[in-house]
Amino acid sequence: MQITVDMTLCESHGQCVFAAPEIFSFDDDDRLVHEASPPDALRDEAEKSAAVCPVRAITVSPASPPTAS
Repeated sequence: MQITVDMTLCESHGQCVFAAPEIFSFDDDDRLVHEASPPDALRDEAEKSAAVCPVRAITVSPASPPTAS
């Protein structure tokens, strides 16, 4: 799974941090940081975090397939 956060929309309300602390947190400067490719076992938490974001800045999508070399 892939998680994308539109930082131009994000207002650091922190609802995602409460919903999925394994994926989202704040750094020392109170900026949101997240795991871009968390394990699929955290899908429910990731989808909940996207749903509770008041500005809809979070997108959860399937992982990109590996590219052939």
